[in-house]
Amino acid sequence: MNDDVRNIVLGLIAAGISAALGWLARTYLWRRRLRRKQAFFGLPGNSECLLVVNRDAGGDGAVHRHDVFALLELSALIKDCAAHAQIVSHDTAQQGFGERTEFCVGGPASNRRMAAHLQSLLPGVKINTTPEPGPDRAAFQVGSERYRLEPGTSEHVLLARLTGGQDARPVFLLCGQRAITNQAAARYLMRHYEKLQRKHRGGSFVLLLKVVNSQAYGPDVVQLIGDVTRAAQAPLPAAPRTSHRATG
Repeated sequence: MNDDVRNIVLGLIAAGISAALGWLARTYLWRRRLRRKQAFFGLPGNSECLLVVNRDAGGDGAVHRHDVFALLELSALIKDCAAHAQIVSHDTAQQGFGERTEFCVGGPASNRRMAAHLQSLLPGVKINTTPEPGPDRAAFQVGSERYRLEPGTSEHVLLARLTGGQDARPVFLLCGQRAITNQAAARYLMRHYEKLQRKHRGGSFVLLLKVVNSQAYGPDVVQLIGDVTRAAQAPLPAAPRTSHRATG
């Protein structure tokens, strides 16, 4: 074997080793990222979770199209974690939480299970569910603060990850003033879960989000108003201190 052939063989061997090492590194990083994602959502491989579906308040049991879009966003996330979803109606999900991850979509007026979660897990949150028109219709009260609905302009949604113990699977609440805000919360969760995981380290949190000008931008423009975990989990005060009319 002359020098030229030996150099070619050595070059091919070096290229093969470099390619193999690169593939191993990429595979390791992908698996580590997947494990972190599975841990944050409580979705190990081949596990099962619940998608609790609400109803459209004016659709005789139908699901609003924006809630369907939210479920599609969550279904893609569940598939990425190699888990399986069981879709159940809000009025048939009569079981506790912690054994399986749960994604509960919709406000308390259209989702009985959401109403139960808010009552038992977030006593500092009160949502006006009266159907009569008025400035406080669908308004959120979180602690001493009130957040009103301005349809198509300024709408709010609570995004929460709650756990009942160290080994319990989390329940995720996507509780919005309108169906489009539920979709916005699902999209926000998909885009920012890594940041949320680093900040909260697998613990509980409650975020208040604002969907800005949905009549023009749909569910895409979302602002984080703040982390309201402490206020949401504390007993509700007697009366709200202020009212907010957030602007875009």
